[in-house]
Amino acid sequence: MIKIRRSDERGHANHGWLDTYHSFSFASYGDPQWMQFRSLRVINEDWIDAGQGFGTHPHDNMEIITYVLEGEIAHKDSMGNGSTLPTHGVQRMTAGTGITHSEFNPSDTNRLHLLQIWLLPAQRDLKPSYEDGYADPDATRNRLLPLVVGEGHDARASGGESVDVDLGDHKPLMMHQDAVLYASRLDAGNELTHGLNGTRNAWLQLIEGELEVNGEALSHGDAVAISEEEAVTIKASQDAHFLLFDLG
Repeated sequence: MIKIRRSDERGHANHGWLDTYHSFSFASYGDPQWMQFRSLRVINEDWIDAGQGFGTHPHDNMEIITYVLEGEIAHKDSMGNGSTLPTHGVQRMTAGTGITHSEFNPSDTNRLHLLQIWLLPAQRDLKPSYEDGYADPDATRNRLLPLVVGEGHDARASGGESVDVDLGDHKPLMMHQDAVLYASRLDAGNELTHGLNGTRNAWLQLIEGELEVNGEALSHGDAVAISEEEAVTIKASQDAHFLLFDLG
């Protein structure tokens, strides 16, 4: 079963300093057909103006992932963490019993472009935690590189025939959900296959480029939800950058 989420059909809000697109219902945007997919609850594509951002605000009982596509993001939270993530940076927070945090674009001149991702946790009221890392573009080229890995899953990359690939110094972050988040930069003409065995589910979010996913053509910003399939077959029509969620 394949369901396509076209980029131009997403929810959209422009707040001046923030231009944002919602793959799932969020804030004032509501669509009963797109509330969530499995444990995946939020994918927001945000552009944040220089010197702007989200002031201190609370979260609880959510696994929150940020993937920086362009620019930098400055993070502070009630656990005492403070960091600035560069382009290709990735962070994971377990909000658990409750945290507050802020996120700002520290640049005086450049816009920040990112994906904000929320997954429902496998267990409520966990102890809050935070970690961050880096998705080296070279390490994602023509492979599926695990960025965030759920408990009980192997932290391994896979190549074009589901062949394990040495991660080198890359260390995936950990989350509290039956899921794995991969990133890939697939060169035009190349192909990847990721097995699902008819029991797993997948969401592919195309960031840039063009792909054919199980025979369906995707362009910049498009996504596809996949269930009850043996595998996800991903072919690059153009150089492409995408995220793949393997979900229980």
